[in-house]
Amino acid sequence: MTAVRHGATAGKDGALAMTESKERTGDGARPGEISHDGACGDGTSPAITDVVFDMCGVLVDSRPWMALDGMYPQGVIDMIFDPRDVWGFAYFDTMANCGWSRERVLREYERHHGPAVVWAYRTYLERIRHSLPSLMPGMGTLLRELRERGIGVWGLTNFTTDKVEVARGLFPDLALLQDIVISSEEGLCKPDPIIYRRAIARFGIDPATSLFVDDDPVNVTGARHQGLRGLVFSDAAQVRRRVGIGQLRA
Repeated sequence: MTAVRHGATAGKDGALAMTESKERTGDGARPGEISHDGACGDGTSPAITDVVFDMCGVLVDSRPWMALDGMYPQGVIDMIFDPRDVWGFAYFDTMANCGWSRERVLREYERHHGPAVVWAYRTYLERIRHSLPSLMPGMGTLLRELRERGIGVWGLTNFTTDKVEVARGLFPDLALLQDIVISSEEGLCKPDPIIYRRAIARFGIDPATSLFVDDDPVNVTGARHQGLRGLVFSDAAQVRRRVGIGQLRA
């Protein structure tokens, strides 16, 4: 996910990235696409039977600062989401995604920032729904069409359970996902190899015919190391091209 606000770059699954951009490799594919994985001996690839989606930045648009808009002065919001703060939002959001409880996050955040600032973080947690403004364009339609064509659709996300539940409540199309492996429940995050293996086993999918879609190239590389085919996400049309289901339906 890439979004710019007040000079910061919104990073993976709601965390603020420390870098302005990520390198995307393609092996001759369109920008953002990783090709030639799972190829047969004749140079063709077997048909895709399943698609495993990341959630934040692929299925759901995540803009964490929106949870605090109108609640605090802009200077306070900028401070909370300052990517230069090594003990800031990005760090604790990642820890929450990897299994820290809300209580532990708030306790450790207060230890670094004090009791006054921790209230702003608590407000963010209470207003998470405001940080998820919409599905990514065209992704609801894509999920429906994949299911209609008999292609399995699954989720593998660096997110917390409460964020996933909030997103499901806001966006009914997410109910089309047949199952979701959530990092906070597993106690580890992508690109840890174990979380991909757990997802493959739980979903009962064949990695050679399964496409993993994530907006972080590091996570896509991790998936490919576990035998999955990989796509660095840019938009719904790109996924449709890779799966081979034609133009976006109106």
